Amino acid sequence: MMKLFYEGGALFMGILTLVLIIILAWGIYHFIIGTKAKESKTDLIIHRLSYIKSFGFFAMITGILGQLIGMYVAFSYIAKVGDISKSLFFGGLKVSMIAPIYGIIIFLFSLLLWFVMDYILHRNKVS
Repeated sequence: MMKLFYEGGALFMGILTLVLIIILAWGIYHFIIGTKAKESKTDLIIHRLSYIKSFGFFAMITGILGQLIGMYVAFSYIAKVGDISKSLFFGGLKVSMIAPIYGIIIFLFSLLLWFVMDYILHRNKVS
Protein backbone atom coordinates (compact mmCIF):
# COMPACT_ATOMS: atom_id res chain seq x y z
CA MET A 1 0.00 0.00 0.00
CA MET A 2 2.82 2.39 0.84
CA LYS A 3 4.42 1.57 -2.51
CA LEU A 4 1.30 2.88 -4.30
CA PHE A 5 1.32 5.94 -2.06
CA TYR A 6 4.85 6.90 -3.12
CA GLU A 7 4.41 5.88 -6.75
CA GLY A 8 1.28 8.04 -6.99
CA GLY A 9 3.28 11.06 -5.85
CA ALA A 10 3.70 11.73 -2.15
CA LEU A 11 2.44 15.32 -2.42
CA PHE A 12 -0.90 14.61 -4.07
CA MET A 13 -1.44 11.30 -2.29
CA GLY A 14 -0.74 13.08 1.01
CA ILE A 15 -3.27 15.77 0.18
CA LEU A 16 -5.83 13.13 -0.76
CA THR A 17 -5.23 11.21 2.46
CA LEU A 18 -5.62 14.43 4.45
CA VAL A 19 -8.94 15.09 2.68
CA LEU A 20 -10.06 11.55 3.53
CA ILE A 21 -9.25 12.15 7.20
CA ILE A 22 -11.15 15.46 7.10
CA ILE A 23 -14.17 13.72 5.54
CA LEU A 24 -14.18 11.08 8.27
CA ALA A 25 -13.72 13.59 11.09
CA TRP A 26 -16.31 16.02 9.73
CA GLY A 27 -18.84 13.28 9.13
CA ILE A 28 -18.43 11.54 12.47
CA TYR A 29 -18.46 14.81 14.42
CA HIS A 30 -21.62 16.15 12.79
CA PHE A 31 -23.32 12.76 12.81
CA ILE A 32 -22.84 12.45 16.56
CA ILE A 33 -24.11 15.98 17.08
CA GLY A 34 -27.05 15.27 14.77
CA THR A 35 -28.12 12.18 16.67
CA LYS A 36 -28.14 14.13 19.95
CA ALA A 37 -29.53 17.43 18.60
CA LYS A 38 -33.02 18.70 19.08
CA GLU A 39 -35.34 18.51 16.11
CA SER A 40 -34.97 22.24 15.37
CA LYS A 41 -31.19 21.91 14.81
CA THR A 42 -31.33 18.69 12.81
CA ASP A 43 -31.81 20.54 9.52
CA LEU A 44 -28.65 22.57 10.12
CA ILE A 45 -26.68 19.42 10.93
CA ILE A 46 -28.00 17.68 7.81
CA HIS A 47 -26.96 20.70 5.76
CA ARG A 48 -23.47 20.62 7.26
CA LEU A 49 -23.20 16.91 6.48
CA SER A 50 -23.68 17.76 2.80
CA TYR A 51 -20.20 19.30 2.85
CA ILE A 52 -18.88 15.73 2.86
CA LYS A 53 -19.83 15.53 -0.82
CA SER A 54 -17.90 18.73 -1.54
CA PHE A 55 -14.80 17.41 0.20
CA GLY A 56 -15.10 14.20 -1.83
CA PHE A 57 -15.42 16.16 -5.06
CA PHE A 58 -12.33 18.15 -4.08
CA ALA A 59 -10.46 14.86 -3.61
CA MET A 60 -11.48 13.64 -7.05
CA ILE A 61 -10.42 16.88 -8.75
CA THR A 62 -7.14 16.92 -6.81
CA GLY A 63 -6.36 13.40 -7.99
CA ILE A 64 -7.03 14.36 -11.60
CA LEU A 65 -4.89 17.48 -11.20
CA GLY A 66 -2.06 15.33 -9.83
CA GLN A 67 -2.27 13.11 -12.89
CA LEU A 68 -2.28 16.04 -15.29
CA ILE A 69 0.73 17.69 -13.67
CA GLY A 70 2.61 14.40 -13.64
CA MET A 71 1.83 13.75 -17.29
CA TYR A 72 2.90 17.28 -18.24
CA VAL A 73 6.26 16.75 -16.57
CA ALA A 74 6.63 13.31 -18.17
CA PHE A 75 5.80 14.66 -21.63
CA SER A 76 8.35 17.44 -21.14
CA TYR A 77 11.06 14.86 -20.44
CA ILE A 78 9.94 12.74 -23.39
CA ALA A 79 10.20 15.78 -25.64
CA LYS A 80 13.79 16.35 -24.46
CA VAL A 81 14.88 12.73 -24.77
CA GLY A 82 13.10 11.97 -28.00
CA ASP A 83 12.27 8.35 -28.72
CA ILE A 84 11.31 6.08 -25.79
CA SER A 85 10.02 2.52 -25.60
CA LYS A 86 6.31 1.77 -25.49
CA SER A 87 6.66 -0.23 -22.28
CA LEU A 88 8.30 2.71 -20.52
CA PHE A 89 5.59 5.08 -21.73
CA PHE A 90 2.68 2.85 -20.70
CA GLY A 91 4.35 2.01 -17.39
CA GLY A 92 4.46 5.73 -16.63
CA LEU A 93 0.86 6.11 -17.77
CA LYS A 94 -0.15 3.32 -15.37
CA VAL A 95 1.60 5.06 -12.48
CA SER A 96 -0.08 8.36 -13.37
CA MET A 97 -3.49 6.72 -12.83
CA ILE A 98 -2.87 6.02 -9.11
CA ALA A 99 -3.79 9.49 -7.77
CA PRO A 100 -7.03 9.87 -9.80
CA ILE A 101 -8.16 6.37 -8.83
CA TYR A 102 -7.52 7.17 -5.16
CA GLY A 103 -9.37 10.48 -5.52
CA ILE A 104 -12.36 8.80 -7.17
CA ILE A 105 -12.47 6.13 -4.46
CA ILE A 106 -12.48 8.88 -1.81
CA PHE A 107 -15.28 10.65 -3.70
CA LEU A 108 -17.38 7.48 -3.87
CA PHE A 109 -16.71 6.81 -0.19
CA SER A 110 -17.80 10.34 0.70
CA LEU A 111 -21.04 9.94 -1.25
CA LEU A 112 -21.78 6.64 0.44
CA LEU A 113 -20.95 8.05 3.87
CA TRP A 114 -23.15 11.10 3.28
CA PHE A 115 -26.03 8.99 1.99
CA VAL A 116 -25.99 6.65 5.01
CA MET A 117 -25.66 9.46 7.56
CA ASP A 118 -28.33 11.58 5.86
CA TYR A 119 -30.72 8.63 5.75
CA ILE A 120 -30.21 7.80 9.43
CA LEU A 121 -30.64 11.42 10.55
CA HIS A 122 -33.79 11.87 8.43
CA ARG A 123 -35.19 8.64 9.81
CA ASN A 124 -34.47 9.77 13.39
CA LYS A 125 -35.99 13.18 12.65
CA VAL A 126 -39.28 11.65 11.46
CA SER A 127 -39.63 9.20 14.33
